[in-house]
Amino acid sequence: MALLAQAPSRPSAAPDHGATERASSLRHLGPNWYAAVMGTSIVASAGAALPFTGPGLRTVWEAVWVLSALMLVTLLGARTVHWIRHGDQARRHLLDPAVAPFYGCLAMALLAVGGGALAVGPGVIGHRAALAVDVVLWSVGTAAGLAAAVTVPYLMVTRHRITADSASPVWLLPLVAPMVSAALGPALVPALPPGQWQRVMLLGCLAMFGMSLLATLVVLPLVVARLFRHGPLPLTLTPALFLVLGPLGQSTTAVAHLADAAPGAVDPSMAQAMGAFSVLYGVPVMGFALLWLALATAMVVRAFRAGMPFAMTWWGFTFPIGTCVTGAAGLAGHTGVAAFGWLATALFAVLVTAVAVTGTRTVLGLARGRLLAPPQPPAR
Repeated sequence: MALLAQAPSRPSAAPDHGATERASSLRHLGPNWYAAVMGTSIVASAGAALPFTGPGLRTVWEAVWVLSALMLVTLLGARTVHWIRHGDQARRHLLDPAVAPFYGCLAMALLAVGGGALAVGPGVIGHRAALAVDVVLWSVGTAAGLAAAVTVPYLMVTRHRITADSASPVWLLPLVAPMVSAALGPALVPALPPGQWQRVMLLGCLAMFGMSLLATLVVLPLVVARLFRHGPLPLTLTPALFLVLGPLGQSTTAVAHLADAAPGAVDPSMAQAMGAFSVLYGVPVMGFALLWLALATAMVVRAFRAGMPFAMTWWGFTFPIGTCVTGAAGLAGHTGVAAFGWLATALFAVLVTAVAVTGTRTVLGLARGRLLAPPQPPAR
């Protein structure tokens, strides 16, 4: 977990003349940085999904989406340079069981910015361009997500050294990427020719929903068993507990969006069944998400009291909460229960706070040269 937990503050007894050079190097820029793009982009998409709106908010969501798109382009360029100039380190990341799962973040960053393009981008670049951006990013992101969902578990079985106490919520990252595709793909259904094209797209998203859900059900018990048998995660890794909310909130969002896109794409009886399933599945899963949110929050409070430093793990607070916002908003639309709308609004307030705090600390960490310094062992 060294890469994710890198760069907590540490005192220095003497000046280090190589510090500036190390800090400016991209050698230690890992795939976990895509989480910053995901966490920023979800603010725009989640804000657009809220059942309660206010004057001028659309402009805010558009500005946030533009920022996330710029972050994505910058990070893609930096990671390309990383692979060219530091290929040995990049290959080492793939062979590290604590770092390899973060390759799922690449796919989700592409998907999140693409979904935001269609949700709020038309006001910035026009509907046709926004649709084109979403089609490209959804297609590339889905391909990358499916590749990560196969490659990372394969490496974990054949190349990585897994110990009994190493199970971590980050293992879910490559597995939840297809669920993000399943949640955002239905928005593209109306743009496809009626008939087979729409039906294939909708059922393909449903298949990715099942793929991700069943894989999560295999891995999540390992994470819970690790917590019960070996105790809390190291301090800097404690925010990773919020990653469990990702598949929960994203799957609730997915079934709601699939139900929204079903009428006209499939026969009426199937569309009606998908509408019912979105409620029968979404409500219990949202209940479990709230239970896990309470548990994870208690663990984070404990870690703060024990001196948890800032690290890139803090971005784990953002995107998963955002998926719960969109999931609750979807339930509000399908059930007509205003309480789900208020829940989405309350979670959105938590999301904005988390992004503001984490984003500020990240900018300060970059300015001070700490976040790209060689990773430090996680504090316990």
